[in-house]
Amino acid sequence: METFDVVVIGAGPAGYVAAIRASQLGLRTACVDEWIGKDGESTLGGTCLNAGCIPSKALLDSSEHYYRLVHNIGAHGIKADNVRFDVKAMLERKDEIVRRLTRGVEGLFRKNNVTWFRGRGKLREGLKVEVEPRHEKHQKALLEARNIIIATGSVPRSLPMSPMDGRMIVDSSGALEFDEVPRRLGIVGAGVIGVELGSVWNRLGSDVVLLEATDEFLFFVDEEISKVALEEFSRQGLKIRLSARVLSAEARDGEVHVRYEDGDGKHDLAFDRLVVSVGRRPNTDGLDAEAVDLYIDESGFIKVDEGCRTSLPGIYAVGDVVRGPMVAHRGSEEGVMVAERIAGQKTTVNYGAIPWVIYTWPEIAWAGMTEKELREAGREYRAGRFPMRANGRAMAMEENTGLVKLLADAKTDELLGIHMFGPFASELIAEAVVALEYKASAEDIARTVHAHPTISEALHEAALAVDGRSLHM
Repeated sequence: METFDVVVIGAGPAGYVAAIRASQLGLRTACVDEWIGKDGESTLGGTCLNAGCIPSKALLDSSEHYYRLVHNIGAHGIKADNVRFDVKAMLERKDEIVRRLTRGVEGLFRKNNVTWFRGRGKLREGLKVEVEPRHEKHQKALLEARNIIIATGSVPRSLPMSPMDGRMIVDSSGALEFDEVPRRLGIVGAGVIGVELGSVWNRLGSDVVLLEATDEFLFFVDEEISKVALEEFSRQGLKIRLSARVLSAEARDGEVHVRYEDGDGKHDLAFDRLVVSVGRRPNTDGLDAEAVDLYIDESGFIKVDEGCRTSLPGIYAVGDVVRGPMVAHRGSEEGVMVAERIAGQKTTVNYGAIPWVIYTWPEIAWAGMTEKELREAGREYRAGRFPMRANGRAMAMEENTGLVKLLADAKTDELLGIHMFGPFASELIAEAVVALEYKASAEDIARTVHAHPTISEALHEAALAVDGRSLHM
């Protein structure tokens, strides 16, 4: 039995980053992970690198290029006739990007002396982790740890009325592997993953219908931003049906037959493929949490405090398996925090300044509080807005849909929330996060020189607008 200062269970962005940071701090570290890649071999990176964030962004980028060539490039005086795409080549490119990044994590483990155990990590009494191999060429192991970090991530939620068969009815991972463009594609759920996947296949020619059970589109996004986004995505061809509760889904006769109910009654639709995208749940399956009496709450999350300590001494949990937004960067920062706390440092994570991004086009990005949250909290605030149609760089790009909105405290002018719908919002949000982290005021951004012409000027103008002095509107 080998002994380690830290044993991390899970090698997604939360787990592998925690392992690397722990090793950098001089702690003897092991990482246990059970992921099997498409080639049948063990691989690192978890869902994010193998079947989520990275492959989806690769396909979003490929489909975006095609869509622009067909629909937008003419405005630039460029003629592109007989534009075609090759789905197989797109998938191969996606897979190659995944290979490069997962192998990169392997390289980082070697560089930082992290020991990788291939298999499922199970908790055992006395701060021990049993490694149960999933491949015959790997051996069972029992590891003794002074500290354990659980980073087992999340898995797609399923619906009993829409049983997945892995071919015609699939989850979000399956939607990244279609070998041809479905003529009719149904998506159950119009959340982050649903609209991203819908965008990919809509751009390539699918007739996409998204069935969303709630009566609000992207209810967690600022109301004004979600309203503008719904209009734009509908214009692009996505058919988004709200208050649409799926009653049943069945694959038969080469089609997927879906029955759903809304305010107008019950309806039947037929699709070539159906994607079930109704969120994700914490992945504690196979962890044997009950064997050591690890507390898991009624929602399935491992209960932790502000330092990600669980109910058991010496055991921590980070990332999607605990409370908070299910975004990779939050998990990574928690992994760093826990590794540094184990090493005796006093690191914290500012949960009020975590960015969110939806990688549609235009992109949606935000950090901090929404107007609805501020109203519910009884907080007095001022709002500043600036539309992309008045931004010179956006006009030059023919990408002038959307807006930037800043929310600031009515008395102190401290920034409380920044919300964006526009080109490169995923990059622009970083400035907003830095501002929130340093408790900047709207005036701080308003008096910061922004290069001209850039998309970032929209943020500058929105900050000016908080005080009613936007210069270009």
